[in-house]
Amino acid sequence: MPSFAGSALRGSFFLMLGLWWSIKYPVKYILQKLNAENQYSRSIQCMDIIEGTAKAFFALGGILAEQFVPDGPHLALYDEETRNWVQLMNWQHMTMYLFYGFSGVVDVLTYTSLKLPVGLDRLLVALALFTEGFLFYFHDYQNAALTEHLYALMSIAIFGAALCATLEVFLRDHILLELLRASLFILQGSWFWQVGFVLYPPWGGPGWNQADAGNKNFLTMCFFWHYAVGLLLMASNGFVSQRLGFYRCSNGCRINSENIDVELDFACCPWMKNRTPDPVLLPENSLEEK
Repeated sequence: MPSFAGSALRGSFFLMLGLWWSIKYPVKYILQKLNAENQYSRSIQCMDIIEGTAKAFFALGGILAEQFVPDGPHLALYDEETRNWVQLMNWQHMTMYLFYGFSGVVDVLTYTSLKLPVGLDRLLVALALFTEGFLFYFHDYQNAALTEHLYALMSIAIFGAALCATLEVFLRDHILLELLRASLFILQGSWFWQVGFVLYPPWGGPGWNQADAGNKNFLTMCFFWHYAVGLLLMASNGFVSQRLGFYRCSNGCRINSENIDVELDFACCPWMKNRTPDPVLLPENSLEEK
């Protein structure tokens, strides 16, 4: 729906998903480095299932909102009387949500007995992003230069995230690609909010002047300000996640001052109960002096 509420709804979806990934992936990376992932595999699976379920339900809510708002198409695609398409922009947004819904369903089915191929979840994320990117790229903006420029900038974030997700199909659990994808989702989400303020000001009145070249220059600069703020948010989330991970590990390690038995290696924490310590070779008693 071409309104501030619709733009805010889309922005909230991408923003929440990106912020969630900015916390989830650093925690998962720390557990891998601490050799504790096997002990927490069920927790990670639960997080993925909850994430996929939330993604699917949010996508379903977006589909219903695009179709059944008061001025929406209400499932009517073509009007025979006027011989015109009905609210194609709503249908395009609905198509975008549809593919993200598919991605959420695959996230959940990955952990079922269906034994889906490894990497299929990332492939569906890439397909959803490519679908969204091409929908906005080929949309007819009716000579609205500023609107077209706004979505051209949006395409940078969309296709960048699509490329990351495509690479992740083959490079599984690559922390840099995961964090880059998360940062681009945060950028995309905040930019949807910016689009809403520019084109559909919530306080009423017309949007920004479409013919003013200064608006285009400012918004191009503003786009990278959004990304800078997103990177700072990711850095703070990563720092907090790292501190929590190390605190959880150090809280579980044994320190026995009586026997001077101090285990500083995080891999020796009690949650690794199945790991048997290597035997310590002690020197043999020396012969008594004559």
